[in-house]
Amino acid sequence: MSDAQAMKRRLAPRAERLLRPLQASEIAAPVQEKLPLLLRLADQSWARRLLILAVVAVLWEINARIINNDLLFPTFIDTVIALLRSIAEGVLPERVATSFRILAMGYGVGMLAAAILTALAAGSRLGADILSTLTAMFNPLPAIALLPLALLWFGLGTGSIVFVVVHSVLWAVALNTHVGFRSVPDAQRMAGQNYGLRGLRYVALILVPAALPSILSGLKIGWAFAWRTLIAAELVFGVSSGAGGLGWFIFERRNALETADVFAGLMAVILIGLFVESVIFRAIEKRTVLRWGMQR
Repeated sequence: MSDAQAMKRRLAPRAERLLRPLQASEIAAPVQEKLPLLLRLADQSWARRLLILAVVAVLWEINARIINNDLLFPTFIDTVIALLRSIAEGVLPERVATSFRILAMGYGVGMLAAAILTALAAGSRLGADILSTLTAMFNPLPAIALLPLALLWFGLGTGSIVFVVVHSVLWAVALNTHVGFRSVPDAQRMAGQNYGLRGLRYVALILVPAALPSILSGLKIGWAFAWRTLIAAELVFGVSSGAGGLGWFIFERRNALETADVFAGLMAVILIGLFVESVIFRAIEKRTVLRWGMQR
């Protein structure tokens, strides 16, 4: 027997062991190390937001105690107490409900008008020119500047506030939607046309889903503009008509020199804004653009 054959015979058992498939019991389980609690919380956006809010609250409390004048700057604790008291008495929920009723009307009309303008712009060059011109004219115009005209045209009350809210929503939503429509790839456009889609069906089935991130951005911007315009308008029309929503609550408490209640009203404005932005719009984004991989 040659040396090569002897070596091959000696190595055969070892080769069989190396080449045989591994048994389930021989496969090591993956190492799963549980991260510390702080690292897990740092990975959550809601935890980071709460931390930021806590820092703001601490700085607020420190600044108020340094000033030491409740008439000028109440403490954070006093503001929270005033907020909870207004909620328990039912005054603040009633004013918030009034504001949301007016906001829903203005926001809905503004969205409808924006949808009509952008549909016309998507269907013809003339419509695109009309939308671009009107947006360039009216988008830079502050809604508050239209308050005197709204007073002349619609009188005191809800109609005037709805008018300025519509102005706040319309141009932001229309502009972002139009930009989203223009950014739709040509391949998607041609695919829709090859399937025979025209008019509103083409807009609804091709352009709207493809431009949804821009549309949602416009809706968020329009919401922010509408919300702050509503509060500012209620400060004027609420006083004039003797009734109003959250803005009237703030103005009324300011006249009574109840500064803690004024800050409580402002805190309610901020909390509602955070809720709509972080909960409602975030939930819509998770179920649409994030789920479809259109945004990171």
